[in-house]
Amino acid sequence: MRLTLKALRINRGLTQQETAKILGISESTLNNYENYKSYPDIPIVEKILDLFNVSYNDVIFLPQNCNLIANNSEESEG
Repeated sequence: MRLTLKALRINRGLTQQETAKILGISESTLNNYENYKSYPDIPIVEKILDLFNVSYNDVIFLPQNCNLIANNSEESEG
């Protein structure tokens, strides 16, 4: 089962503040990740995977309609 970053954090019983501190990022950065406003870079992704003991394929980092958005953008350019 794939889970969002927010779901992983809540299931572990962590606050945004606690999680951000563990990951070495600000709360606002974590909030942006959880709300798909930005995407973590590889070192942070690795920390997230280690923290929650999951694989990359277990975590939803992008909204489900991300491909649709990318495809629509490409079509409008073409």
